[in-house]
Amino acid sequence: MKKIEAIVRHFKVEEIKEALAKSGMQGMTASEVRGFGRQKGHRETFRGAEYTVDFLPKVKLEIVVSDDQAPLVMKTIIETARTGQIGDGKIFVTNIDEMIRIRTGEAGDDAV
Repeated sequence: MKKIEAIVRHFKVEEIKEALAKSGMQGMTASEVRGFGRQKGHRETFRGAEYTVDFLPKVKLEIVVSDDQAPLVMKTIIETARTGQIGDGKIFVTNIDEMIRIRTGEAGDDAV
């Protein structure tokens, strides 16, 4: 199993969710996060004072899928989230050793 974490722009979340649902993906977790990368924030003016916003708001999607589903999920996220601008986000993939569905006790791929 693989855990796919994608950091994406807020306005792309619904579009990504719909594209993943069409590809057969059944669930994910979304969290509001803040961070920066190459974008390095931006400058804003508030009541005449200029300041730098270092941490930009993003959404982190977490999806656990079987090994054979991972390439399709990653491809779908990339195609849907890409705008071509700095700040489109990142995808991180890690191996999951074990997963258990609490309600039924199912484990491994059966719990996905």
